[in-house]
Amino acid sequence: MRDSEFNSVGASKTEFKPYVSAQTTMTELTFKAMVLGVIMAIVLGAANAYVGMKAGLTVAATFPAAVVAMAALRLFRGSILEENIARTTASVGEALVAGAIFTLPAFVIAGVWDELQYYESTAIMLMGGILGVLFVIVLRRTLVEEANLPFPEAVAAGELVKAGQGGQTGAAYVFSAMGFAFVWEILKNSRGIQLVGENTRVFYQLATSKIELLGQRISYYGGVLIESPAASPLLVGVGFIVGPQVASVLFCGAMMGWLLLVPVSLFLNPSLTAGLVDSTAWIELSEEIWMKQVRPIAVGTMIVAAFYTLFKLRTSLISGIGKAITDLQAIKSGVREANRLEIDLDFMKVGVAIALLSIPLFFLYWYFTGSLFGSILLTVVMMILGFLFAAVAGYLVGVMGSSNNPISGLTLSTLLIAAVLLVMIGVTGDAGIMGVLGVAGVICCTAGIAGDMMQDLKVGHILGGTPWKMEIAEIGGVVFASFALVFPMIVMDQTYHIGSAELPAPQAGLMALMATGIVGGEMAWPLVIAGMFFALALILIKAPSPMLIAVGMYLPFESTAAIFVGGIIRVVLDKIMARKGLDEGKRTTATNVGILLSSGFIAGESLMAVLIAFWVMGTSTIDLWVLPKFGDSPWWGMLIFIVLAFLLIKVPLNAAGKGGAPGVKVE
Repeated sequence: MRDSEFNSVGASKTEFKPYVSAQTTMTELTFKAMVLGVIMAIVLGAANAYVGMKAGLTVAATFPAAVVAMAALRLFRGSILEENIARTTASVGEALVAGAIFTLPAFVIAGVWDELQYYESTAIMLMGGILGVLFVIVLRRTLVEEANLPFPEAVAAGELVKAGQGGQTGAAYVFSAMGFAFVWEILKNSRGIQLVGENTRVFYQLATSKIELLGQRISYYGGVLIESPAASPLLVGVGFIVGPQVASVLFCGAMMGWLLLVPVSLFLNPSLTAGLVDSTAWIELSEEIWMKQVRPIAVGTMIVAAFYTLFKLRTSLISGIGKAITDLQAIKSGVREANRLEIDLDFMKVGVAIALLSIPLFFLYWYFTGSLFGSILLTVVMMILGFLFAAVAGYLVGVMGSSNNPISGLTLSTLLIAAVLLVMIGVTGDAGIMGVLGVAGVICCTAGIAGDMMQDLKVGHILGGTPWKMEIAEIGGVVFASFALVFPMIVMDQTYHIGSAELPAPQAGLMALMATGIVGGEMAWPLVIAGMFFALALILIKAPSPMLIAVGMYLPFESTAAIFVGGIIRVVLDKIMARKGLDEGKRTTATNVGILLSSGFIAGESLMAVLIAFWVMGTSTIDLWVLPKFGDSPWWGMLIFIVLAFLLIKVPLNAAGKGGAPGVKVE
């Protein structure tokens, strides 16, 4: 798909040239690269498991993995492509554990398991992860090469690696921005002495309204919850890279959810709002409404939007697969020489592997449900939706980056469908809940790996990595991480107890709530169905991206607002350049410098967040006692936007004035 909405990130129709050309012979898939990648996958995955169950989010491992791979392999004279393999393998841990922590704790929270089960959990992670890799192999050419997607985090990771090779004119911009984001992440996440707050929330209560309905006068109370953007250089950097149009569509969804649906729901529920006077109570009620009422609408929108997204991709998907098969046949027959940058693992073998994986999936679901027909049904649903949501996850990563990939929303969509089907055939109770959560777990791991791998393959595409070697590295990483990462999750459960205040696992709690609610007949179906019709309406009016609007409704307001700020800064920079009458060369220089700075913000915040996760695992707090206390008011955090705007506008303009564009290539 080649939508014009992505042209704002500087996509080019010209022939793409990777950092390492196809004709260059260089060591790549080596033992040392794989070992380093597997070790990083387990370590980064374990750290993210805690962060995810504690805070409800994970941190993309691509950037810290790239930094460690460059530092470690340089000691052994490793090549840039070996570094790429190590980074690719390492990022599997975070992606796989994201799928695990969003679903596996739900078995415990729902009460169908007393504690996390090692063998069942490993089986879910292993099969879901491998399926994610196999599905992406089929989709790679379509989304990485054919579709005109910005891939903001992949571009950032690629520029980070290239800058680290030495002699790159953009290295100073990347690493300076990384250092700035490093320091800010420490200030933002300290405990005991918190120097700056993440964001601020204020509830504005509106005047009481009295309306007569059926002869009764009813008093309505309500208002609107306003949240400031998250004080995050990472999210602002993402917004700058993806551009104003994509950022605006996301923010449109956030406004739809938080500034329309939440206030309307408050107004239409006078029994809930009567007597509320405390601002904190209004904020808590608004968040509860968003979680329990708006998010189901967003999930319903995602279900329809997911199918519509795949439908729009059908032409490029079919042509991409067809071209890949034709190229392979031409290579085998000797008609043309093999270009290593075009070769994936054999499609025929991939198809056979997908079919064979359906067998252990069937037995896993039979073990959970005890129903032969139910197991067959769940296996079919898993295979169909697995491929669909792998495509959608890859597409969304191409638009927003893996840090903002809403795999929990895709998983909820699957959970809804699976639960309805099981209830229809009479599989209820604990067996039905385990079957539903089993499908959700495999889908979540599949979508997590699919999005992460699509980003890794795009980084490899930029650097000149060989696709089939990266795909083998991903499979190896999934296998080792699946068998290792359940252990730290079990230890965390035994130490902090899943579902407690110390380890709330919010996404898993939502999964458990919906699984038990649907199987028990307590699901808010009118909201889900309303979301489906809302998606249909968006499609009929040709809205830019129904999926992005749904994602904006589903994500926290502060996240989408911060991305929107990044898009606004990009607009301001473009306007200033136009007013100054800069020629195309200088405008390209300025834009590229902005992208390099944004890449550094993304890499720096991600890397420091992972380091903080390690610290928290050992101490549970971060005390910066050597620093003076400025106060923990969230308004201190708002200063970051002034600084970021200055850096992303002034520095690029200065670079354009000096001439000499950094070596940045944004496809």
